[in-house]
Amino acid sequence: MSPVHVLHDAPLAPLTTFRLGGPATRLATATTDDEVIAVVREADQTGTPLLIIGGGSNLVIGDKGFEGTALRIATSGYALDGGTLELAAGENWSEAVARTVEAGLAGIECLAGIPGSAGATPIQNVGAYGQEVSATISEVVAYDRRTRETVVIPNAECAFSYRHSRFKADPGRYVVLRVRFELEDAGGMSAPLRYAETARSLGVRVGDRVPAADARRTVLALRAGKGMVLDAEDHDTWSAGSFFTNPILTEEAYGAFLGRVRERLGEDAAPPAYPAGEGLTKTSAAWLIDQAGFTKGYGAGPARISTKHTLALTNRGEATTEDLLALAREVVEGVRDAFGVTLVNEPVTVGVSL
Repeated sequence: MSPVHVLHDAPLAPLTTFRLGGPATRLATATTDDEVIAVVREADQTGTPLLIIGGGSNLVIGDKGFEGTALRIATSGYALDGGTLELAAGENWSEAVARTVEAGLAGIECLAGIPGSAGATPIQNVGAYGQEVSATISEVVAYDRRTRETVVIPNAECAFSYRHSRFKADPGRYVVLRVRFELEDAGGMSAPLRYAETARSLGVRVGDRVPAADARRTVLALRAGKGMVLDAEDHDTWSAGSFFTNPILTEEAYGAFLGRVRERLGEDAAPPAYPAGEGLTKTSAAWLIDQAGFTKGYGAGPARISTKHTLALTNRGEATTEDLLALAREVVEGVRDAFGVTLVNEPVTVGVSL
């Protein structure tokens, strides 16, 4: 095995889509699974704090940086056999989606344009526009830091739920190396569309299929309109995408929430509401933020709400992580005061918290 590339006192901001955060004591870049495991084992054996970085699209790193070893996973590997797809953790997710669509396969076409790497997708159970990776992931290959061995975890044991998994629940245990998917050969057609906005944009009904390439193209256009496709020239994309998850409320909490909504907005007010399992209702974080007075472009400092989408907090070019967190806390407090709902951040925070 060739020596792993290592930098000391290395800037981490350029490795994140926020372009925020201080340096790491040490930054190791691994290009093979063996290198990933070697760096992890060394950190574990020496008791060195370890930060895993993939595409950096879901990270908020504190201004002081990270005291320890940051491991950038830059592995590559795209293998397609029929409908079975294996991606190395370091593969660019959006590019991988494009290749599956070109191959005429369905199942992840509506996840186009999501920034980041393939290895992060099972951790967050990445989802958008009616699809989640949990519907197509067959198994995850990971290094288990507790048992010090490589393990293969089938879908049924990943404990997938909304933006969650066993990997996210136990963040210090697993390092994802590869992700395997089972995709559908539908003759170049998409999976049945499950998101009303996508279907409407395509002029079809929810449940219909369209050419997968059309579904991908439409999703990319919808995302771009919300500043959710990376563009170095567009500060609305200097973000982590959706900063808050959509709240899921119990019957009691939803009843109290509905009362607050009608008290504030009138008896006919109807907030977005979607079934989320027995006795649970999911509502829209974007709607809550907007209705609490935090509209597109809100903010006077270098960290502001996106001009295209209220759910994205952005770095306008000169922000610090503390600027971003101050805005996030203002939004959380405002929504809680208005509606009694506490928003939860979606990105992983390093060295800081809300």
